[in-house]
Amino acid sequence: MHSAMHTKDKDAEPKVAGEPRSTKSTDFSPLQNVCAHLNAFHVYASDPTRVVEANHYCGYLTEDVRQCLLYDSPSPGARLIGVEYMIKPHLYESLPQDERRLWHSHVFEVKSGMLVMPQPSPLVPQALWEKAETAEMEEVVKLYGKVYHLWQVDRGDKLPLGEPQLMTSLTAADQLPGLEKIMDERDKRFPGSDWRHKKEIRKGLEEPEIHPDADYTWKKS
Repeated sequence: MHSAMHTKDKDAEPKVAGEPRSTKSTDFSPLQNVCAHLNAFHVYASDPTRVVEANHYCGYLTEDVRQCLLYDSPSPGARLIGVEYMIKPHLYESLPQDERRLWHSHVFEVKSGMLVMPQPSPLVPQALWEKAETAEMEEVVKLYGKVYHLWQVDRGDKLPLGEPQLMTSLTAADQLPGLEKIMDERDKRFPGSDWRHKKEIRKGLEEPEIHPDADYTWKKS
């Protein structure tokens, strides 16, 4: 039941594909609906040698659709650099091929330890937070994401210039030289993050079959 859901929220839900939100993913305003902070790296679909770190602040629209605001850091003065939508496989499979090619899988992000859910406070026990993070990864590993960056911070732009840029993620470590160093530097800024350890404990996560149309950047001739 959704007795706690705001009336306006209820009215908006039929406009988005997927089952109605459950109590765990229901709240009263767009910003209060954010329920997860995820950190990972995106590369430009047009130039996968360019990499950008993104802090995702994600909330549910339905149980099958998430939306994330992307920032260049977790600080109060962070720049809003883009957006990402995440959907479950049955919705992805319903899309036309040209659309499916704009989306990426999350299998490598999760299994490699590149995708982390930073610990919100040192007061939260590490083991407890790690359990919650692994449960989150168990869901995200199945999702497909579509990302546009609006602010090319990696080239030093002081304003969001130019057209939105389609981004994608990695499907193998050798696609981005120096990836391990990049993740090591990231982990230093987030206490409790250790991509090598996360890679090890996520070995047992079920790995879904990736649709052949996803991750198109790496399949172009």
